[in-house]
Amino acid sequence: MPLSAEAAGPRAALAAALRAAGLPASVYWIEEAHQPAPLPSDFLYLRRAPGEPKRWETGGYERGRWTPYARHAEESEACAHLRHLLLG
Repeated sequence: MPLSAEAAGPRAALAAALRAAGLPASVYWIEEAHQPAPLPSDFLYLRRAPGEPKRWETGGYERGRWTPYARHAEESEACAHLRHLLLG
C-alpha cells in the first residue's frame, strides 16, 4: 500500500497540496518530491541548501540561475514558505 503524502514527508505533502490547488507542474520544483523534466525555464523551488545539507532553501530559478530567497533550518518551514510564495 503506498504511503500518504503526509506519511512520506512535508515535501510530498506540499507537492500533493499544490497539485490539488491546480497549479501547473512547471511553476514549481521540490527536491525529491516534484522535479519536472525537462527543466522548465523558470519556476519557484525548494531544495537542500548547497553546502549546508541540514538547511533548506527556497527561491526562484530563471534563465539557468538558482536565486535563493530564504534559508530555513527546518524542512517544514521551507515547505510553508514555498506554499506561501505559490498560493499566497
